[in-house]
Amino acid sequence: MPVNLTSPVASELLPVEGVLLGIAEAGIKRPNRKDLLVMQLCDGARVAGVFTTNRFCAAPVIVAREHLAHADGVKALLINTGNANAGTGEQGMQDARTTCAALGGLLNCKPTQILPYSTGVIMESLPVAKIVAGLPGAVANMRADNWYDAAQAIMTTDIVAKAISKQVMVDGVTVTITGIAKGSGMIHPNMATMLGYIATDAAISQQLLQEMVREAANRSFNCITVDGDTSTNDALMLIATGQSKLKEVSAFGSTAYCTLVEAISEVAIYLAQAIVRDGEGATKFITVKVEGGKDAEECKKIGYAIARSPLVKTAFFASDPNLGRILAAIGYAGVADLEVTALKLYLDEVLVAENGGRATSYREEDGQRIMQQSDITIRVVLNRAVANATLWTCDFSYDYVKINASYRS
Repeated sequence: MPVNLTSPVASELLPVEGVLLGIAEAGIKRPNRKDLLVMQLCDGARVAGVFTTNRFCAAPVIVAREHLAHADGVKALLINTGNANAGTGEQGMQDARTTCAALGGLLNCKPTQILPYSTGVIMESLPVAKIVAGLPGAVANMRADNWYDAAQAIMTTDIVAKAISKQVMVDGVTVTITGIAKGSGMIHPNMATMLGYIATDAAISQQLLQEMVREAANRSFNCITVDGDTSTNDALMLIATGQSKLKEVSAFGSTAYCTLVEAISEVAIYLAQAIVRDGEGATKFITVKVEGGKDAEECKKIGYAIARSPLVKTAFFASDPNLGRILAAIGYAGVADLEVTALKLYLDEVLVAENGGRATSYREEDGQRIMQQSDITIRVVLNRAVANATLWTCDFSYDYVKINASYRS
């Protein structure tokens, strides 16, 4: 089960004026499950995003980037689960464009005004006929309050749907932000590491919207890892409908900009942490803090060496304080001039290592006590300078192997 994560409450997910959501059961991978989502946007809505850096990126990623660059504006997003349409060559490109044309016909807009997204099994042909047949049903049930069902419709191996809403005051105006995400395995940053959609009714210039989504991604989804695998399909999209009474935010660093980017980042951080808490087979949620580095890059290097180490992750699953594995990961992280005798390692509040070895105050029973917890913090103090980084990961359990060994069945 997910680590201290419960399903969102539908009534707590706030509609965002200018966004309608429609869901269908298209039978893409298996029958009787929500697997198709249409997000229709009002005229004038702006969309920005960041996409996977995997060079084997999926056809919908390529098409979505192309369509996003068009001057026509975005009218809808089309998301399917059950099939990634990745590793499918030119046919996959044609299939993605076919689904965009089909939805464009239903919404009376150009195919280039549709952004496609897919998630699921790689290197299998997209079942275009099923998607096209499911679109009329998705369009027919579009509602502003469909966020809960939308979060369910994009799940793959997720156990719990991931969604959150937040309202903030900006220049005296109440602004609404609602986001959903999916992800459980094949999670490692290089933006993106999942599918995520965040919408706000604020009016934001296109340039600042792109800045906001980058910052939110770097503070959230680019700080997580479940298994070290960067997906072929992933994207984080930020939508600004401009339907609130707030004057358009167009000045970088303004009070309105800072308030909005902080709120959007908080939504993204919650969703990113939810993905780790729902990591395939996870039983522990682990925060890795690296402090006192020369720069954020070296802090992240060390943090990720720890967070993606199979030996560290399996030790946490077993609640075995075999904490020398953390020191080994720090040592191979690639910081050539690291002075290991200067750093300190903590497990929650317990000092584990200093002066290049086991702390004299450390007791095995203290480590055992912390390892029994479901939420644990690893803290590395480098004592080199003032930079820091915080990352989130989970353990590796038997169930992770079972889930991924039988993913296609």
